[in-house]
Amino acid sequence: MMNSDPNNRTAVIGFLGTTLDNGFNDKRWQRWRPTVSLGIHDELLVDELHILYSKRDKRLFKIVVDDVAKVSPQTKIIGHHVALSSPWDFADVYAELYDFATGFDFQDSTDYLLHLTTGTHVAQICWFLLVEAGFIPADLIQTSPCPRPDQADPQGRYQVIDLDVSRYDGLRERFEAEKQQHWQTLQANLVTQNAAYQKLISDIEKVATRSTAPILLMGATGAGKSQLAGQIYALKKAKANSTQGKNTLEQFVEVNCATLRGDTAMSVLFGHVKGAFTGAATSRDGLLKSADGGLLFLDEIGELGLDEQAMLLTALEEQRFYPLGSDTPISVSFQLMAGTNKDLRQAVANGEFRADLFARLNTWTFFLPSLKDRLEDLPANIDYELARLGNEQQQHYRFTPEARQRYETFAMSQDATWQGNFRDLTASIIRLTTLAESKVIRNDDVQAEIERLTYLWELPDSSNGSNSLNGGNVRTKNSPDTTLDSETIKQGSHNILRKYLDEEILTTIDPFDAVQLAYVIEVCIRHKNQAAAGRYLYANSRDKLKNPNDSDRLRKYLMKFGLRFDELKGSIFHKIKPIN
Repeated sequence: MMNSDPNNRTAVIGFLGTTLDNGFNDKRWQRWRPTVSLGIHDELLVDELHILYSKRDKRLFKIVVDDVAKVSPQTKIIGHHVALSSPWDFADVYAELYDFATGFDFQDSTDYLLHLTTGTHVAQICWFLLVEAGFIPADLIQTSPCPRPDQADPQGRYQVIDLDVSRYDGLRERFEAEKQQHWQTLQANLVTQNAAYQKLISDIEKVATRSTAPILLMGATGAGKSQLAGQIYALKKAKANSTQGKNTLEQFVEVNCATLRGDTAMSVLFGHVKGAFTGAATSRDGLLKSADGGLLFLDEIGELGLDEQAMLLTALEEQRFYPLGSDTPISVSFQLMAGTNKDLRQAVANGEFRADLFARLNTWTFFLPSLKDRLEDLPANIDYELARLGNEQQQHYRFTPEARQRYETFAMSQDATWQGNFRDLTASIIRLTTLAESKVIRNDDVQAEIERLTYLWELPDSSNGSNSLNGGNVRTKNSPDTTLDSETIKQGSHNILRKYLDEEILTTIDPFDAVQLAYVIEVCIRHKNQAAAGRYLYANSRDKLKNPNDSDRLRKYLMKFGLRFDELKGSIFHKIKPIN
């Protein structure tokens, strides 16, 4: 990058060296000082020198500015105040330098050098990362004193370092080889400290590289089945390609079977010929044909209809199938993975899933644990989401230490049910980063998110009583009756009312009134104004009144309990989408 255009100006960016640049008497000219030395080299003409410094070092900054002006009068010196709570706190330093870099007006007509010699080791690492990531279009410059310390040499030496490693064939080949090797293990891509999950991943890795038989991933919604399927495909592909052309694996085809219904399901999976059914104006290949030579992942396979299951079984066993409306079979060869949040054993017993297809899929079945079963992995996944969102938004998001501790404490407590597993966590971090001021998540942000999650998880779980693996109450002969009873209803109402009423008042309210009031509150927070909520609540009785005033009726009802509509709307729950 250096000297890309002989007419370009040269600018150097770096920290003030509070130790190496120090010196307040005339003896300072007898020793090497890195920032001042930048202006002494005849072959290094610095047009601009940007110095980052703390306000407490203002006196030293002024001396260095004056000294640089003496040795290099043509150099324009620009100071930049930085406020670091600790120069050894990586998150703090990176955030400060990231803000500096993204706010700096880099010019195409200027060649930039980043001075690494001054500043802490943490600052040097952060500079390197920002340059490598492309936030700072600069080469690195390293200055050093004369090799003989007994000689007074204020000039010293310097070296420019170009980070464009693609210019070095040997390094590039090594990086490519290491990148390829990186895909040889699933552990390299799925970070976990959970011993059981580590064993599971190790077993999946062996199966993925040694077998082409179907793999069935079972687990709750949001447990990571789709992500793991993609990682398994990448591992299989890397392994296949390493055989130099033998048994190579082509494309990865994925479909969520819950989106397939009726003739559409048949057409999407197996294709059709022109005129096969009303609206079939052209032919269609179908996903099974698209997956020929590759890997087909059928997510939520438990939602597939019985007819589609029968055709899929035929395709697996005979490696051929008939598109809709065709008498000519299509030959295919693909590897199959499937995912489901249902207990397929129960689905077979209920007649909802074919026993023969389940037997075919059940060669390799792996049960993915939920987030509640991997709480030790929460911190790493929080970091992953912050980094992922930061990369997408070109921002640097972070928690304050207190906010991070508070969030993790809640996230790993019994109060955090994580019903949606990693999807809930992803959504939570998205909300926190979106609402955070200055990209810093603070205690107030965390408290609001805790209230939001708590409320969302209080809603009834629609999976209860089904054959879902989402944590629903599956009744067995030895399990207690979990049918919703009056005490459960009362407790649920009280959980809502506690957000608005003192415990002392709550104990005086009859169970009937508690249930009714809780319902009224939920209606209020879901409507834009008091009049709309009143019209909804009094929709039937209002026609019997001569002069109906729904808003006033609702106001008087709430006043019986010391509540006001605007106070309810001022809570965290006003963020719920209103009913139109």
